Amino acid sequence: MARMKAAQVPKAGADFQIVERDIPEPGPGQVRIRVQACGVCHSDVLAKEGGWPGLVYPRVPGHEVAGVIDEAGSGVTQWKKGQRVGVGWHGGQDGTCLACRRGDFVNCANLKVTGFSYDGGYQEYMIAPVEAVARMPESLDPAEAGPLLCAGITTFNALRHSGAVPSDLVAVQGIGGLGHLGIQFAQKFGYQVAAIGRGPENAELAHKLGASVYIDSVATNAAAELQKLGGARVILATAPNSKAMSSLIDGLAVNGRMMVIGVSTDPIEVTPLQLILGNRSVQGWASGVPTDSEDTLRFAELTGVRPMIEKYPLVKAGEAYARMMSGKAEFRVVLTM
Repeated sequence: MARMKAAQVPKAGADFQIVERDIPEPGPGQVRIRVQACGVCHSDVLAKEGGWPGLVYPRVPGHEVAGVIDEAGSGVTQWKKGQRVGVGWHGGQDGTCLACRRGDFVNCANLKVTGFSYDGGYQEYMIAPVEAVARMPESLDPAEAGPLLCAGITTFNALRHSGAVPSDLVAVQGIGGLGHLGIQFAQKFGYQVAAIGRGPENAELAHKLGASVYIDSVATNAAAELQKLGGARVILATAPNSKAMSSLIDGLAVNGRMMVIGVSTDPIEVTPLQLILGNRSVQGWASGVPTDSEDTLRFAELTGVRPMIEKYPLVKAGEAYARMMSGKAEFRVVLTM
């Protein structure tokens, strides 16, 4: 039996173990993917530390998977060996709940999440259900494609459903793992982009990524600065800081919308009056389904949007995870096989 390496979490809160396992066989309706790269996402903390309901250990995390179809299980006709594919957060749906019957797969009542519901991409080969698989364009580097399957699809999808049209002022709060992609997508969509960061040191990078304006939220009142520009049609809130999000609501234009994608457990504070005057709104946005991933990857290929990454070999998964958690990484950490 052929063997492979995997980086697993033996139990909640434990350190990563590099183990050898049998290469798994795909069942009906599944494919085996030879993993080429897998992004290390902050959400992986839920698998590592045990913050996800019903998680079974040992567990191999990873939901930013780029690779190649290695074998298709019985009944699988749409995927062939050698096809380039990706797997993101959306790891499959039940197809029978009310949301699924409405075609709203992202809100499936029994949603499967890659690297939580089943073993993810921190391994040389992984099994995925066909409903989780996305096509990957030929020209994309797998290490750059990985983060596009979570951070990329989340920012791309939130922006394209935000109601903003080309030439609108769109503000991106935070210039981290999500924000640095959000700025690029927003600029390529034809928006006027204002990047909002803490301190002057991010200004140069923000402009390089495509922002026409940089607002330092430490030195100025960012909401007031947005209003000087006419108000933001959309604020993409990417930094997981509820206070910072709350402080920006007055920067929205009339009919403006704050799209919240940065995960925080504190409340966002907004008064009814702030929303009522000018018909403003606050909306959360989850990532998307594999067809959304395909749109994201194609758009990135066409326009040159790419994540800034640091690569680590699979055997250094623990180091890679620690680097991501430190917040000092070049935005996205990626494991390469």
